[in-house]
Amino acid sequence: MSSSRDAEPVSATTGGRLLVDEPVPGLARLTISNPGRRGALDHAILDSFAATMPSLDARCVLLTGEGGIFSAGYDLGGLPDRVLAEEADRLVAHPFAAAIDAVEAYPYPTLAVLNGHAIGGGLELALTCDLRIAAATVELGMPPARLGLVYSHTGIRRFIDTIGAARTRELFLVGRRIDAPTAHAWGMVNAVCDPDRLMEEALELARRIAAGAPIAQRGNKRVIRAVLDQRSSLEPEVEAELLELRRASLESEDFREAVQAFAEKREPRWSDR
Repeated sequence: MSSSRDAEPVSATTGGRLLVDEPVPGLARLTISNPGRRGALDHAILDSFAATMPSLDARCVLLTGEGGIFSAGYDLGGLPDRVLAEEADRLVAHPFAAAIDAVEAYPYPTLAVLNGHAIGGGLELALTCDLRIAAATVELGMPPARLGLVYSHTGIRRFIDTIGAARTRELFLVGRRIDAPTAHAWGMVNAVCDPDRLMEEALELARRIAAGAPIAQRGNKRVIRAVLDQRSSLEPEVEAELLELRRASLESEDFREAVQAFAEKREPRWSDR
């Protein structure tokens, strides 16, 4: 039986946990545990990702969720009612970026095991992994249009790299959720399987990955990342413009209204300001 522990350090704030265990030798499994908030990525979990990933020495890392959900995305319920752009950037963008960077920088292959819905930042976290396997019952979606939020250009680039521009537009501009078979057809997930067999099949795939030559696994992952980064580089002035679009959305009345509406479980009332 595999041992399990909480990732360290964990933020002092109450909330979720990142559980770490070794289901078989050479594999590390990280489980998002925040059952009271549908697997939301709060500071405790994001900080634990940033701290834990560099400390691992597994030849393959699995990321999954607890119970019936992978992650509902960033925990908007933890934001103040009258959040300002600078505060939103500090509370949302920085810890999330640090967690994503830590997952992306891991030298060996990573595998997202989507046991349940993956929404917003939870879906981007899954796309940061090298491969994804999903239960046939899951749904995936991106809600920025319903949050008055301009998504980060690095995050949107990750979607374009995975599913192309046309599908990225559909996901972000329409804002609908897609089911696992559709995600597989789009190339967003590599395989779909019966929920009862999900972890069994994920572990088998992870064993196959871990059995590969270390020098090849590290090297090929690095080459793929370098080619994608080079292809999608931006001119400094364009990047500055995109960063300003995101900053302005975080400062907007519509974003504050979306946060308030989320807390009150109602539809937002847009003012376009």
